[in-house]
Amino acid sequence: MNVSDAVQMKRAIREFSDRPIPREAVLKILNAGRRAQSAKNSQPWHFIAIQDRSTLQELAKLGTWAGHLAGAALGVVFLSPPFTQKFSIAFDLGQAAAYMQLAAWELGIGSVPATIYECDKARELLGFPPELETHLALSFGYPRDPGMLTRPPLKGGRQPLQEVVHWERWGGQLSTS
Repeated sequence: MNVSDAVQMKRAIREFSDRPIPREAVLKILNAGRRAQSAKNSQPWHFIAIQDRSTLQELAKLGTWAGHLAGAALGVVFLSPPFTQKFSIAFDLGQAAAYMQLAAWELGIGSVPATIYECDKARELLGFPPELETHLALSFGYPRDPGMLTRPPLKGGRQPLQEVVHWERWGGQLSTS
């Protein structure tokens, strides 16, 4: 699958089959995140890869919409210094997450992000140091409905380009000539 197809077809997968993800695929996903670009090559991340079902179930309780982690074959928790130290950290983590999700999609593995609202409880569960925090995790797994990977995007599911892009200044339209 090429990048353009992945960008057009990628969708959030929240329901996973019980099929485990092979070690080689897990490593490809994690390596894609490690290879993401970051501001000044700062690489402000650490990843905790979790396959233990009980840990994933506990982690799923730490975010209002994080329940899908309980059914994932792999959860990846993103750790970083506090975003207040440097605004670009949040952007960098987003890029690492996107790279991981696109790598997974190419392997036939679905994913969806989860916001972790209870950082201290996550720290207690996962044992990461106090200078790092977490706000983001990704769920990965083979979709319960494999057709989700190839189903065309919903019509009208995205705003038209001309409604979200402004040319040169606010309200500027692309010239048709």
